Amino acid sequence: MSTDYTTLTAGLVYEAKAKLGEGAIWNIEKQCLYWVDIEGQTFNVFDPAKAVNRAYPTPKRIGTVVPVNAKLVLVALEDGIAALDLDSGAIRYQLNTDIHLSHNKRFNDGKCDPAGNFWVGTLSMDGVGEVSSLYCIKGDFSLEEKVTGVSISNGIAWSLDGNYMYYIDTPTGEVVQYNFDAANSNLSQRKVIVKIPESMGYPDGMTIDNEGMLWVALWDGFGVARFDPATGSLLQKIDVPAPKVTSCAFGSEGLDTLFITTASVEMTEEELRQYPLSGSVFAVKVDAKGIKAHHFKHDVELLNNGVS
Repeated sequence: MSTDYTTLTAGLVYEAKAKLGEGAIWNIEKQCLYWVDIEGQTFNVFDPAKAVNRAYPTPKRIGTVVPVNAKLVLVALEDGIAALDLDSGAIRYQLNTDIHLSHNKRFNDGKCDPAGNFWVGTLSMDGVGEVSSLYCIKGDFSLEEKVTGVSISNGIAWSLDGNYMYYIDTPTGEVVQYNFDAANSNLSQRKVIVKIPESMGYPDGMTIDNEGMLWVALWDGFGVARFDPATGSLLQKIDVPAPKVTSCAFGSEGLDTLFITTASVEMTEEELRQYPLSGSVFAVKVDAKGIKAHHFKHDVELLNNGVS
């Protein structure tokens, strides 16, 4: 891994005691950060201009969130996909599954592709490897399996031209690239483009900037790393004063601020004393800019009618 890279340090923007902060995504219309606390079972809306965070309780662990419209989001709960009403907090399942019946699996990270389909993966809460999958959910809320043999499905992003999908299965330490067929949501020609050494931590959540570079959160790595997907080169490292860095998303009016979530799970009492801000949200202004997050674009009327 190249040592010729620049560094910045992220600062605290919201002190939280999240157990497993994750799923950062910026809603450009609302100018707020959506994020989740998986183990704390909350979906959060953070307004950085007011330094206010609103927490919505969820009935089960929540893996990730994607915007639908000004009123609704979709959340991936342990055993299904639900719509959540931002005004009332009401939740209604749109898709129930039985994934939890095999190896105690649950939904984890995910995002929407440029066409508005929701891609979300699973992991085994029993720690069983290579039994999970990555799925694509379209407007009929069917669950189409796209990648199998996954251990901990995590970061996902699409190239600016939409021709490639980038994907992380955390324990592999790799970012892989697939050729992406947008018309059929099909993947082909898997290729490892970044290999992250254990000394840097494990790749978790991921986002992409307007130059096509990938930003990868590093679990046990105290930061976020920017990589060139064409060469695999490390371009920049964002240092974070917490070891368990989980996800990142570009926000602010200019999309030039990188928001970063962290976790406090799997830490000893001594580590928590040493890194007391673990579980908080951090941010740093960078030279790069993000792109507008993709929203779920199917069956909005059905969802609006379905939430009660």
